[in-house]
Amino acid sequence: MGRVYLFLAAFFGFTGVALGAFAAHGLRGRLTAAHLEVFQTGVHYQQIHALALLAVVLLAARGTSRLLAATGLCFSLGIVLFSGSLYLMTLAGLKLGLVTPLGGVLFLIGWACLGLLAWRRTA
Repeated sequence: MGRVYLFLAAFFGFTGVALGAFAAHGLRGRLTAAHLEVFQTGVHYQQIHALALLAVVLLAARGTSRLLAATGLCFSLGIVLFSGSLYLMTLAGLKLGLVTPLGGVLFLIGWACLGLLAWRRTA
């Protein structure tokens, strides 16, 4: 499990930096200020959760559990759905309805799983 989430953390971190640079240098002037802000929100959440996946990897070194696996899965799918939908909405003009909020809910579930894991490990 740790190896997969380490790869995903590296992938999402790398692509987050690349997309942030693309927004700052390639999209400025091509997108409205509002669309650029939405794109940057996707980058921001992607970067935060790439780092959160690193925490999952570090915790996995101490022992794996279903809660920890669920945390990593929720963070990973959250990045794809939340950030990915914001990128598609701004670049392709797609209206994705509930995809973005679903990604946000997955982030919340991931953080709740992490909190529950902490509660169980310290109790």
